[in-house]
Amino acid sequence: MSRFFTVAAILTLMTSASALAQTPVRVENDIIYSRTDGSAVLADIAYPVVGADRPAIIYVHGGRWRAGERDYRDALQLAQWAGMGYFAMTVDYRLVGATPAPAAYQDVQTAIRWVHAHAAEYSIDVDRVYLIGDSSGGHLVALAATLGEGPFERVGGWSDARSDVRAVISVAGPHELNTLSWGDLWTPLEGDVQEARRLASPIHNLGPNTRPILVIHSDDDRSVPIQQAVDMVAALDAAGIQHRFVHYSDAGHMRITDDVIKETLAFIAEVEE
Repeated sequence: MSRFFTVAAILTLMTSASALAQTPVRVENDIIYSRTDGSAVLADIAYPVVGADRPAIIYVHGGRWRAGERDYRDALQLAQWAGMGYFAMTVDYRLVGATPAPAAYQDVQTAIRWVHAHAAEYSIDVDRVYLIGDSSGGHLVALAATLGEGPFERVGGWSDARSDVRAVISVAGPHELNTLSWGDLWTPLEGDVQEARRLASPIHNLGPNTRPILVIHSDDDRSVPIQQAVDMVAALDAAGIQHRFVHYSDAGHMRITDDVIKETLAFIAEVEE
């Protein structure tokens, strides 16, 4: 598949059953991508059986960091993305009820390193690794775009691998934890919790190394107020960081819908121009 696409070609590929049928894919479940303190963290992957230099997309689920799983009903559909030429990965992460913050974020970082470490095996273009997440998953991918590894220890393995991404897509994600009604779920075992939440807030970590961000949100989101997205977009504007804001009025607390997929593919095309 060509490195560069027109938006129209991408959307045609996404919706064409015949195109997907002509692209054989392989799906592998229950891959252990991280081992930390006796905890094995799982992922599912899918990829085309032919081709090379393919982009990768990693999906991070929502659930307020305390619930959810990689393969729930409205998650990213692996075979669909593999059929479009991507290496696709959906990941679980350690939930705050068992392992407090920042464990979930450290696992996301491990997943990124896993992809880089296995790039040759799966014919992945390491300069085209993307993240997408919804709700708390949207927060975690936005944090990866802004904070990077931050001060957190590398855990789970693949410690010598790269941990950078090309761009991220944050769907209904929070960006300021200290003003979020459920932000207190992000509570490390030690230290100043307000400062820890500030560090874990993407809006406070914008800088020259911030990766492009697609922000998708709806006015009637009852879990993550639209103001979180509005403030983040204003901060991205002020910092001169490549981004796009897709603003709905009545889509609720959004997941990986067909509209989200179309906007994601269009944004990736913009980033790769």
